[in-house]
Amino acid sequence: MADIARLCQVIEPEAEELGFELVRVKLTGTGDERTLQVMAEDPSTGQLIVQQCAALSRAISRRIDAIEEEGEELVRGAYHLEVSSPGIDRPLTRAKDYANWAGHEVKIALADKVDGNRNLRGELVGIDGDTVTVADKKAGELAVSLDQIHSAQLVLTDKLIAATQPLDISGVDDIEETDEEEVQD
Repeated sequence: MADIARLCQVIEPEAEELGFELVRVKLTGTGDERTLQVMAEDPSTGQLIVQQCAALSRAISRRIDAIEEEGEELVRGAYHLEVSSPGIDRPLTRAKDYANWAGHEVKIALADKVDGNRNLRGELVGIDGDTVTVADKKAGELAVSLDQIHSAQLVLTDKLIAATQPLDISGVDDIEETDEEEVQD
């Protein structure tokens, strides 16, 4: 497996160097079908356009390669690197996400049950310190600490669409697909 905290230490400065904020680093899959997923955003837009994803992907690849050439194995075995924007129904991974998206519908999976509930869905009331409050549709208003949250993401609603900047798809038509053997640094 991989040490996600260590990968964040490696990846975050690369994102910051390009003016981006790291949203999430996650390793999924098994065997040779693993993906190192990196989500980042431009703080001015809340998203990344294709060229920004490509630039960050190249920077991360160079940095990981340099570290591994020095003898530290960050990710054991083969994997695919995927750099993306968080999207409209984005994951909530940082305290500021819970503040920024208060008033919108969320889905939250808890590490352990709180008041008999492991999954919450309802309006995100907000965050105070490290306590997140959700007006759950079934259980009512519940407060949980950030460290109790296994995963959280926004739910796609008309209200969310209205509050989100239109997706910038500039550069998409300029993408050229190549075979992996043809790709060179």
